[in-house]
Amino acid sequence: MAKFLIMVLLLLLPLLGSRAEKQVFEVYIVYFGEHSGEKALHEIEETHHSYLVSVKSTEEEARASLLYSYKHSINGFAAVLSPDEVSKLSEMEDVMSVFRSGEYTIHTTRSWEFVGLLMQEEEHTIPTHFKKLGSDLLSRAKYGQDVVVGVIDTGVWPESQSFSDKGMGPIPKSWKGICQSGPAFNSSHCNSRKIIGARYFIKEFEHHYGPLNASEDYRSSRDKNGHGTHTASTVGGRMVHNVSVNGGFGRGIASGGAPLVRLAIYKVCWQFNGKSLSCSGADIMAAIDAAVADGVHVMSISLGTRGQRHEKYYTDDIFVIGALHASRNNIVVACSAGNDGPTPSTVSHIAPWIITVAASSVDRKFVSPVVLGNGSKIKGQSATPSKLEKKMYPLVYAADVADQDVSKDYAVQCLPHSLSLDKVKGKIVLCMIEYTSVHGEDMEVKRAGGAGYILGSSRAGGVDELAAHANVLPATVVVYTDAIRILEYINSTKNPIATIIPAKTVLHTKPAPFMAAFSSRGPNTIDPNIIKPDITAPGLNIIAAWTPENSPSANRAKVEYHMISGTSMSCPHVAAAAALVKAIHPTWSSAAIRSAIMTTGHKLVTSGRAGTFCETKARSTALILSLTKGTWPSTIEDTKLQTIKQRRILIKSGFGTTTY
Repeated sequence: MAKFLIMVLLLLLPLLGSRAEKQVFEVYIVYFGEHSGEKALHEIEETHHSYLVSVKSTEEEARASLLYSYKHSINGFAAVLSPDEVSKLSEMEDVMSVFRSGEYTIHTTRSWEFVGLLMQEEEHTIPTHFKKLGSDLLSRAKYGQDVVVGVIDTGVWPESQSFSDKGMGPIPKSWKGICQSGPAFNSSHCNSRKIIGARYFIKEFEHHYGPLNASEDYRSSRDKNGHGTHTASTVGGRMVHNVSVNGGFGRGIASGGAPLVRLAIYKVCWQFNGKSLSCSGADIMAAIDAAVADGVHVMSISLGTRGQRHEKYYTDDIFVIGALHASRNNIVVACSAGNDGPTPSTVSHIAPWIITVAASSVDRKFVSPVVLGNGSKIKGQSATPSKLEKKMYPLVYAADVADQDVSKDYAVQCLPHSLSLDKVKGKIVLCMIEYTSVHGEDMEVKRAGGAGYILGSSRAGGVDELAAHANVLPATVVVYTDAIRILEYINSTKNPIATIIPAKTVLHTKPAPFMAAFSSRGPNTIDPNIIKPDITAPGLNIIAAWTPENSPSANRAKVEYHMISGTSMSCPHVAAAAALVKAIHPTWSSAAIRSAIMTTGHKLVTSGRAGTFCETKARSTALILSLTKGTWPSTIEDTKLQTIKQRRILIKSGFGTTTY
């Protein structure tokens, strides 16, 4: 019997070994970099096939193992490989890397997942284990499909994939708006079910500046700037797969917070004199008035004044008055808090009937450290695809390499024609500006022949925030304290050197969120009893749709999505949240919806979902937007109580007893 069992095992061994071998075959990506442009598509695929033939037993086996040949932008292929085959391919000269494909979950461009609204496909079959993360809110709200959001901004680029109306149902019967025609925008651009209305308002602008220059902007609802397209898609853009910026940063699914809301576009801001932008008060008021008449349910307004207004704020501010009338018509109004932080008492939109939105981070960074000659590694962030060679470069301080007859105060900011070509060529330049957002510093360093640059904040107390432009040179940004460390190193040695490590996307960073330094702060100096901002939401490095006519890159390459920062970006996050709550509770008042959003916010910074206060100054705290429990607020303040408070404010401000 024993001999019989041994013989059976011996016979089975080849089969068992074959099975074991099959189990170690996995899908890998073999990556070569970029295409030279010299080969036709079929030639590229044949080249990829030849690499497989060199490691496989037969040509047939090689062909069967090939899953994808990347022939257009990416140069590489996906194939089923064994560890030995991976090892052989990795050693080949032209192969940059070989890595396992793996299995990944879909991501938004990060902000919606971070606030608890985990995106699924636009079907209402949400796995149970996702419900606790906010998917149930989307499901119950039907992705906001019967809610109309009015976006008052620079217009829209209707051809963006984010504004597709595929699969959407009929327009809500309550909608009474129009699609106003104009240059490059006709009735067909209101695509019947997604962008359901569009208007533009220009009279005050043209009163001040004369007729609009047709080469600088469209006299229609078409967006030539990009800002309005970005905010509109953040509110209600459809889910678009494989979106990234600057060659691959932040890759994921771009989606608005309420992907099936209807969008009504109100253009009030106009480009002139190069790229200057003007948004006139009378035009804005007309847009708000029209939006109320058209039947919007929510307004997203990423516009405002710089800082707070005088004591007559409640009686002479177009946003206060416009939002008041919108509120009376049961419309939720979300406005941006402004970008004048971290100075105290700079917050805009302090009326209690406006949801005033500050800006904070998400748990994602684009890490690009600086390595100094003394071995120090300084934290930095960047979203530029440009890379330095793998070596150290001479490092200089911009103020020390000023051109002839240029002041150090001017040169330190790397402003146009400030740097000496002889002193900058081939070097990394440390530039210092008040905020770490790019405004042409890269072009000046390039003009002077620099190899790259470091952008440091000259203002203490800032955080490491990046306005992620596509720089023409390798670059990174650093906070004030780290900029000072770099400067001290430069001054400590005769021949300072450094290099900038290429950037990469890193998720789940901590602490998060933190308040963006640019976000305007309270307290409310006009009425300290009204705490403003109301809430904070993602506004740092937000990826959304863009207009191809306003390229963010120096080489003027057209882009469909772009990453920018500001309270303009956080505002539409809250507008989307309001739209979802409105969809679930259509009979709730605007006051109840504002209250629901406030009472489901939280105060803690992530250090594993717990931590320190996001902002600690009394009467200036902004709660953090959270959508993990947005449909079940523990407490809401009823409309009657809020109406009494509003009436007292209005009477005190001189409106009289019959106004509201």
